[in-house]
Amino acid sequence: MSSGAGSVEPNSAFTPGPWLSLLRRVVDVRPEEVRAMLLGCAYFFFLFSSYFILRPIRDAFAVASGVSKLPWLFAGTLGAMLAANPIFSALVVRFPVRRFYGITYQFFALNLLAFFLLGPRLQGEAAVWIGRVFFVWLSVFNLFLPSMFWAFMSDHFRSDQAKRLFGFIGVGGTIGSIVGSGLTALLAQLLGPNNLLLISTAFLEIAALLMWTFPARQGESARVASPEERAPIGGKVWAGLTQLLQSRYLMAIAGFLFLYVVGNGVLYFEQTDIVGRFFKGHAARTEFLARIELAAQSLTALTQAFFTGRVIRWIGLSATLAIIPALSALGFAFIGASAIGLLPLLATYVVFVVLRRGLTFALMNPARETLFTTVNREDRFKAKSFIDTFVYRAGDQVTAWTYGGLTALGMGLAGIAWAAVPVSLVFLAVGIWLGQQHEAMVRRGG
Repeated sequence: MSSGAGSVEPNSAFTPGPWLSLLRRVVDVRPEEVRAMLLGCAYFFFLFSSYFILRPIRDAFAVASGVSKLPWLFAGTLGAMLAANPIFSALVVRFPVRRFYGITYQFFALNLLAFFLLGPRLQGEAAVWIGRVFFVWLSVFNLFLPSMFWAFMSDHFRSDQAKRLFGFIGVGGTIGSIVGSGLTALLAQLLGPNNLLLISTAFLEIAALLMWTFPARQGESARVASPEERAPIGGKVWAGLTQLLQSRYLMAIAGFLFLYVVGNGVLYFEQTDIVGRFFKGHAARTEFLARIELAAQSLTALTQAFFTGRVIRWIGLSATLAIIPALSALGFAFIGASAIGLLPLLATYVVFVVLRRGLTFALMNPARETLFTTVNREDRFKAKSFIDTFVYRAGDQVTAWTYGGLTALGMGLAGIAWAAVPVSLVFLAVGIWLGQQHEAMVRRGG
């Protein structure tokens, strides 16, 4: 495949200050890349702050609904994702990148304002249903926005730049995750979950403004965009799916994400079960889940700031992609052991989920996003979006109904956790293959 990948070009107006040498001790950044890298951090910070304010609220609604309702919530999410993808692809076909990004952000911001206005006015069964709608809506929101962000980044950086800079750019999202989770943990009982929606909306609007000011692929500012950036990407609405089916590389990326989501789904159902056992009440559950996120994102921030770029260069892309699958195989084995009393259940769950989430954001996600720097622009915005949204939610759906079926057959927490171990080993093999293929494509120049 031809990469069609852009790169951040030298900015003749940029004059590095004395702090550049200090920054370069943390990340291997060139002077001409500093502005784009820091703006990328800020952009990701506000985007993830917006989402992580909302995530504990969504998860608390899931706990309140109970494990038996999760397959139906996941089914609703898959249906919403199936409807959203062609609409998003139509925007990609018709508008330049920054224009359709702006439209998407404004749509989600208006949705948040609608939830804010409706929430306090609904009682009883109507309140339960608005919670379910919010669960489905946020499950769409939380995939489209990060997918769009990383497509935007991979459109502006080459593979070698991505390996050096994506980890540090990810720090912005991680700090945003900490801030968002921290705000919810501190303010959920003081202000009430509904009022937090306004803070989330404000952060999303700031992220949209930063997207508009991000340096163009060529030139010195977003106002000097290349002809390629000014033009719509074009093509067909369903090209994301058709291109995916024609490419072994894209299919492998989809398979890698699908297997990751299977593990995520199992862990999410276990979370709903375990948290429901140990915590009573919406506010207490929201606070505990927010503290889990805070711990995971703190680990992510430390790893991203000092190790991610170096780890990818030292051990290579294949080994970096293998870390989360290997950890998952071990973690699910320990969860299975804890479920039969060999280890403390809550502590084992907390350690596993914090490590898995923390290292996913710090290592696996930057490595996986680097894979898209070697595909063409249409695949980067269409196939990637389809993979990151529909394939992700299809994995949720398959896991939800499989988990429900296994539970109905009498398999408990321990048995399902152990069944996830061989799935994690397949996940491991796919990650290693993808890293090898990416490096081969870089050597071929596409």
